[in-house]
Amino acid sequence: MLLVLDLLGLFVFATSGALMAIRKDFDAVGILLLAELTATGGGVIRDLIIGVIPPVAFANVGYLVVPVIAAVVTFFAHPAFERLTTPVLIFDAAGLGLFCVTGTLSALDHGLGLLQSAALGVTTGVGGGLLRDIVAREIPALVRPDSELYAVPAVAGALMVAAAEPLHQSQSTIAVSAAVSVFVFRLIALRRGWHAPRAWHRRV
Repeated sequence: MLLVLDLLGLFVFATSGALMAIRKDFDAVGILLLAELTATGGGVIRDLIIGVIPPVAFANVGYLVVPVIAAVVTFFAHPAFERLTTPVLIFDAAGLGLFCVTGTLSALDHGLGLLQSAALGVTTGVGGGLLRDIVAREIPALVRPDSELYAVPAVAGALMVAAAEPLHQSQSTIAVSAAVSVFVFRLIALRRGWHAPRAWHRRV
């Protein structure tokens, strides 16, 4: 289940990266590179933190091939994707949900505590999108003041997975439920314009 969720996350995050590159008028090489960076960036950060050397993205060829497939599909099918409302954000929300779950599960498997695992799950979820936006010269959605809730859904999903660990519930059921919850939470935040609170400024 962890492998399946990881590969799904790779595909949807790579698609969001490729769509961003096409929107920025990158050439084929740029599209491929941004797709790979978006798909594997969060996982590489996770693996380096927990001491998995080399990172899974470089030890398992599938982790490099799946983003290539996603980039090729997006290269030819992007007009269909663009008919969706904010397609980059939709695919990014899917990747966010999948990767915050797999990141948390990986951290738990390596013996990290519940809070540490949840934190690493969030890092895995937001890392690829953060790198994508930086390379594409966009203010990252993670810190953009006008961005709808981004890290908060990831935190909720990661905590859901971590909290279920001591209960010995079905890991597959919890993982899928948490990933779907993050995805739906993020889409609702986009639809309703939910934002995190800002610092209060006293009027003089």
